[in-house]
Amino acid sequence: MSATGAKHTPFSLIGSDVTISGNLSATVDLHVDGVVEGDISCAALVQGPDSRITGHVVARSARLAGLVDGSISADELVVESSARITGDVTYATITIAAGSRIEGRFAHKDGAAPAAELKLIANDSAG
Repeated sequence: MSATGAKHTPFSLIGSDVTISGNLSATVDLHVDGVVEGDISCAALVQGPDSRITGHVVARSARLAGLVDGSISADELVVESSARITGDVTYATITIAAGSRIEGRFAHKDGAAPAAELKLIANDSAG
């Protein structure tokens, strides 16, 4: 299943052994487990916890779990607990898991639905 929830939507995978130097543009979903040194523009981005992106990210939806050094613009953004982000974040809806680290400014996208929200997820250590 793709990051956008469609069952048969094509996606591209950048494996953990791949390093790309240059900008990426994809009309489909993109899953990054490797290293990207450049800007990324795609429909939906899923970033693995051991990956690194050095550049700006623009996507309709993004689920980030690795290192990002650059700005992020997404309508729907999920920041996993393993994510480390250095850069400004622009969003319509955002979910931030406890344990993640973000150094930058947050800005809500203009023209987004009034129900846009900021969600912080607490870490339940009770088991």
